[in-house]
Amino acid sequence: MSERPMKTHDGGQRGWSTPQRKWNGMFSNSDEAVINKKLPKELLLRIFSFLDVVTLCRCAQVSRAWNVLALDGSNWQRIDLFDFQRDIEGRVVENISKRCGGFLRKLSLRGCLGVGDNALRTFAQNCRNIEVLNLNGCTKTTDATCTSLSKFCSKLRHLDLASCTSITNMSLKALSEGCPLLEQLNISWCDQVTKDGIQALVRGCGGLKALFLKGCTQLEDEALKYIGAHCPELVTLNLQTCLQITDEGLITICRGCHKLQSLCASGCSNITDAILNALGQNCPRLRILEVARCSQLTDVGFTTLARNCHELEKMDLEECVQITDSTLIQLSIHCPRLQVLSLSHCELITDDGIRHLGNGACAHDQLEVIELDNCPLITDASLEHLKSCHSLERIELYDCQQITRAGIKRLRTHLPNIKVHAYFAPVTPPPSVGGSRQRFCRCCIIL
Repeated sequence: MSERPMKTHDGGQRGWSTPQRKWNGMFSNSDEAVINKKLPKELLLRIFSFLDVVTLCRCAQVSRAWNVLALDGSNWQRIDLFDFQRDIEGRVVENISKRCGGFLRKLSLRGCLGVGDNALRTFAQNCRNIEVLNLNGCTKTTDATCTSLSKFCSKLRHLDLASCTSITNMSLKALSEGCPLLEQLNISWCDQVTKDGIQALVRGCGGLKALFLKGCTQLEDEALKYIGAHCPELVTLNLQTCLQITDEGLITICRGCHKLQSLCASGCSNITDAILNALGQNCPRLRILEVARCSQLTDVGFTTLARNCHELEKMDLEECVQITDSTLIQLSIHCPRLQVLSLSHCELITDDGIRHLGNGACAHDQLEVIELDNCPLITDASLEHLKSCHSLERIELYDCQQITRAGIKRLRTHLPNIKVHAYFAPVTPPPSVGGSRQRFCRCCIIL
């Protein structure tokens, strides 16, 4: 029986590689199994289309007929190698691209450290219909890859380059020129990127909806001004640890990106209540706000925010050390959809604030997670106030010195499935009686 080449996306044919011929020799010569007789090839191919990478590879070894079906390019439109094999070499990516061709729409090479520019150039040439590409952690990737994507992959919509630290402004310029449909870009920890790269990017990719810039430490307010001026469709923006960002840049974002739903500015310690006021006045659809370690934010700003952003679902206020129960009162009144709230290290929060939260609009059906680590004024009374939060799944209580085991036990009687994370210092053993045992361990004696 002669070997059958796989059909390509354009209807042409591609011959088997040498390794594939070796595999074919291992298959059974009997292709007349009952399932092959009863079901038409088109239906079998449809069934195969629901299988994952590992299962397809196993099916390819059953028989010659199944080998042809399993390796048909139409079955390889979405490939994620992260859970399959992360130590692949570039040649594997090249072979995949040649096999899949124009069928491939989505590929994840997350964490594949051995894949570099040469392999990705071959991939870009062969898979010109790619829409979603994840290269997160592919540290060999440089500007050359983005140049290839720009040249061959004009349909690209989502690109993840997080931790590809060799990426520079040249990559963003290339993407701007060749990938006008780009909607989501992650360049977190690409710390060579500056405002010039952002300027080039947004001028050619005005349809951006999600931009992840976490750890891009060279970015200044000027970069945000470009985003605010050219990206009216922006929904998600992550600026975590962009330390040079101030109110000036973020206010421009608020005024130009009215569809904003998710903002992370954790670690941007220069921002003040002016940001919360701008969000409240311009971004009513805001659902997620992460401002951990922004110690200049106060109850005044959060009051404005809560009264205007009624769709808030997740708030990370860790180490917003100036907020008090007043913020919780406003959230309990105006934010009925609140699901996740972090108040860790907010040392002015008391049981009264938790009481208002527990009686608030979000309490009974929405609130799922509350983090109260290092809130020294919180006592068992707060746990009593949270008993009516029937959707509560997790509560963090590390270093809450006034929380007791008995209080947690009472909470569990009302919420038996809740996960409680707490720490209790071990009880100090009493001194020995009669002087028969040493009061100190050997380590203490040595010291």
